[in-house]
Amino acid sequence: MILNSLILSIVTFVYMGAAVLYLGSVTFKKEIFAKLASIILFLGLIGHTAGIILRWVESYKLGIGHAPLSNLYESLVFGAWAVSLIYLIMEWRTKVRSLGVFPATCAFLAMAYASFSKDIESAIQPLVPALKSNWLIAHVITCFLGYAAFAVSCGISIAHLIKVRNNPGGDKRSAAKIKSGKQSDGKTRAVTLPDVRTLDELNYQTVMFGFLLLTVGIITGSVWANKAWGNYWSWDPKETWSLITWLVYAALLHSRAVRGWRGKKIAWFGIVGFACVLFTYFGVNFLLSGLHSYATK
Repeated sequence: MILNSLILSIVTFVYMGAAVLYLGSVTFKKEIFAKLASIILFLGLIGHTAGIILRWVESYKLGIGHAPLSNLYESLVFGAWAVSLIYLIMEWRTKVRSLGVFPATCAFLAMAYASFSKDIESAIQPLVPALKSNWLIAHVITCFLGYAAFAVSCGISIAHLIKVRNNPGGDKRSAAKIKSGKQSDGKTRAVTLPDVRTLDELNYQTVMFGFLLLTVGIITGSVWANKAWGNYWSWDPKETWSLITWLVYAALLHSRAVRGWRGKKIAWFGIVGFACVLFTYFGVNFLLSGLHSYATK
């Protein structure tokens, strides 16, 4: 087994361990579980980064020489890396560890699914002609960072709905105190879900970040399509569903800014948006055919 494949296989189980610990921290309200989960997820991200870099280096040794972003296996690996990275940055900024269950689980499932790829799918292969472009890295990275942000947003939306269900009267605690990870008695409550206002604001910020990245991804993809196929937009199924996803999140941001939607409406909107992301990635690849069919190779 190539070293990068071994490392990525180990990372898969590291992410599983992190997801279990995050779940345990929320279920049993044990702060030590949450701290361990954060450390393990961070170590997994380091190993994940090393595995991607080694795969990139290996491609040059084989005389192929391209970024590991060209097929289903590589995109799943990068997507899992992006989810872990964005969540850990958010956790570091907010000091809230109780939202890690969904991102860690997403990273684990993506890596686990990638591990089931056939040898020919996970092997480093030469690029097909359409992928031989300097726009490849910019397009794939921005799109998948956007998708990763939407995955984190979906987790926040689910947490918001759980919070509302458990506290139908509303949570009156200060959002500022929750963001700092402190209660009035000075004790850290890292395993407590933030109040609904904080969850709503985190959801908005994460969606905005993902929306901007997806916008850049669609633009770079259009430029790339013009160079590869001679036109900027051809209504290929992947392009169409990327646009649908973009419109859903645009509607979410519009509803919040103009109509003043907050709370449960935005949370449900975020979940629907991520369902569109999943169909854009998996549904289009396996159910529809088009110019992006190489993504399943």
